[in-house]
Amino acid sequence: MASASFSPLRHRSFALSLVSSFVSSTGTWMQSVALGVYLTRTTHNPVWLGLLTVAAWTPSLFGSPLGGVVADRWNRQRWIQANNLVMALAASALAVAAFTHHLTPARACYLAVIEGFASAASWSAWQSLLPDLVERDEVLAAVSLSSAQFNLGRIIGPFFAGVALAFGSPAVCFALNAASFVFVVIMFSFVRSAPRAKPTTRVRPWAELVVGAKQAWAVKGCRYPILGIGTVALIVSPFIALVPAMAIDVLHAGKAGTPLLVTGQGVGAVLGALTLPAVARRTSRIFVLRASLVTVVAADALYGLAPNITLAVLALVVLGGAYLGTMTGLNTSVQLHAPRSERSRILALYTLSLSLGYPLGALVQAAMAKAWGVRPITVAGAGVMALVLFGVSLAYPQFWDEMASTPVPPPLLLAD
Repeated sequence: MASASFSPLRHRSFALSLVSSFVSSTGTWMQSVALGVYLTRTTHNPVWLGLLTVAAWTPSLFGSPLGGVVADRWNRQRWIQANNLVMALAASALAVAAFTHHLTPARACYLAVIEGFASAASWSAWQSLLPDLVERDEVLAAVSLSSAQFNLGRIIGPFFAGVALAFGSPAVCFALNAASFVFVVIMFSFVRSAPRAKPTTRVRPWAELVVGAKQAWAVKGCRYPILGIGTVALIVSPFIALVPAMAIDVLHAGKAGTPLLVTGQGVGAVLGALTLPAVARRTSRIFVLRASLVTVVAADALYGLAPNITLAVLALVVLGGAYLGTMTGLNTSVQLHAPRSERSRILALYTLSLSLGYPLGALVQAAMAKAWGVRPITVAGAGVMALVLFGVSLAYPQFWDEMASTPVPPPLLLAD
C-alpha cells in the first residue's frame, strides 16, 4: 500500500517541488494560526475571522483565472517563483507591522488581499504542473502527496506557532513565513518538466478564459467536481475559519487550543493522504470520494457537538482524513479529464469555485455564529451537507459516474 502512495517521489522534480511546498505550507500555517489567535484575543469577535478569510480568498476571483491564462502560456515554474516573491514581501510587511506594534485587524486583512492574490495566481500553475512531473497512473498519489505536505505543514506549523506565541510573538511566525516563500523561489530553480507546445496566437486573456470555461463545462468529468468543490467549500469548509473561536470562546482551551485543533485536522489529513490512494487502487476513486464525503458529514457533526478539547481534536482527526479524501478525489477528476492545453485554466476555475464558496460560507457562518454560537452553526452545516449528498445521489446518479470514467489520453505532440 505504501509503494502506491509514495511512487511519485521517485521523480526528482516532483520531490523537489513537494519539499519546497511543504516548507512553505509550514510557514503558512504558522502565520494562519498566529493571525487567528491575534484576531480572536484582541477582538473576541468571530466576524473578524470571517473577514480575514474573505480578504485572503476573494482575490482568487481575479488571481486564479489570470494565473491560469499565464500558466498555460508561460513557464509554470517561473510563474510560481514570481508569485512566491510577492507573497514573501507581503508576509515581511506583516512581520514588520507586528514587530513595530502597528498591526491592526484591518491592516492584517489588507495584506491578506495581496498574499491571497499571489497565492491564487500560482496555485493553478502548481496544480497543473503535477501531471507533468509524474506518470499518468500516479496522478492521484501525486495529488494526495501534495495535500499531505500541506496538511503535514498543518501539524508542524501550529506546533512551531505555539512555541513562538509562548516565547515570542505573532511577528516571529510572520517572519518565518516570509522566509519559507524565499525557499520556494530557490528550490523551483531546479524543477524541470517536459516542454510544452508554445501558443503562437496573441494573448487574449478574456477569450482564453472563455475557451477554458467552455471546455470545463463541456467535459463533465471537470464540470461536476468544480461544482462539487464549491458546494463543499460553502457548506462544510467554514469550520476551518472558525477553529480559533471554537478553541478559545467555546471550549475555553486558551491559546494552546487553536494549535491543537489545527494539528488534529492535519494529522488526519496526512494519515488519509498516505492510505487513501492505495484504498482507491483496491476499490475505485469514486468509492473513496463518496465514503469521504459521508465521513465528512458525520465527523463535522461530532466536532460541533464535542464537549471538550480532547474529543474535538479526535473528531478533527477523522474529519481531516475525510476532508482530504474529498478534496483529492474532486481535484484528481479534474486533473485526469482536463485537456492538457487548457489544464491550467480549468484548474483555475476549480480553484475559483473553492475560493468563492469558502470565504462566502466563512463570512455567513461567522456572522451566524456570532448570533447563535459556533456549535449550532457547525452542526447545521453538517446537516445541510447530508441533505445535499442524499439529493444528488437520489436524483442525479450520473454525477458520480462521469467523474468515475477514465478519459482516453490524447496523442502526444512532438513538442511534448
